Amino acid sequence: MPKPIGYYLKIILTFINMSNNESTNRSIIKSISWRIIATLVTTALVFIFTGKLDLALQVGVFEVFLKMLIYYFHERIWNNIKWGNK
Repeated sequence: MPKPIGYYLKIILTFINMSNNESTNRSIIKSISWRIIATLVTTALVFIFTGKLDLALQVGVFEVFLKMLIYYFHERIWNNIKWGNK
């Protein structure tokens, strides 16, 4: 089920209003930890719904790479949007 539009707006507004107090290393570690959590949730959900551990693990591995690819293109598209830039 898709997330409500408010969820995405909150993420966008948070990103725009982020302070520059966070170090690059902290941002990288946070990104990695979030990716691990999100993948574990996806894997667990597939297992809960199907009862098949092998399928859950396959989906989890596939999901990691697919979402990184999608995120890359998402970022490239946003780089071409002038809204919110100073």
